[in-house]
Amino acid sequence: MENLTANTSPEKTPLYQKIAVLASLMLIVGGTLTGIMTYMNTGFSENFIPYWLSSFTITALFVIPASFGLMSLISKWVESLLPHYKTHHRQLITGVTMALIMESIMAVSTTANIVGFSDSDAFAAAWLHSFAAALPFGLCMALIMSLYLKPKLAQFLAN
Repeated sequence: MENLTANTSPEKTPLYQKIAVLASLMLIVGGTLTGIMTYMNTGFSENFIPYWLSSFTITALFVIPASFGLMSLISKWVESLLPHYKTHHRQLITGVTMALIMESIMAVSTTANIVGFSDSDAFAAAWLHSFAAALPFGLCMALIMSLYLKPKLAQFLAN
């Protein structure tokens, strides 16, 4: 009898699906964080949507792509500093560090887009206000990303 079993190796995930998953994640996280930060600087005024769109565009074009390289550097740095820590502890430290750094950068770009740099006191106050308001969401996402999504995403992208 002829063996009718096909090759059972899993099919490779198409590149467009990998891009779609990463883009969706970036839209959700970056869009929400810049939305919170924009709201803290403008409220729900007639300027909210234009400011949010321009802040999110800056984040999508510059901040998020830079985060991929930064994530790699921070992961290596944490691993070299804490080699005896459990993997999930290192992932947690990496996630929280990334959240603080990336959220700080997003708060700078969003605040600069809305408030500008002409009045340093106004800029600092607006930056701190938007950073602090977005911090709970950023830290929550960091925990979800570092402990749950990052390992699954790495497996998905490797396929």
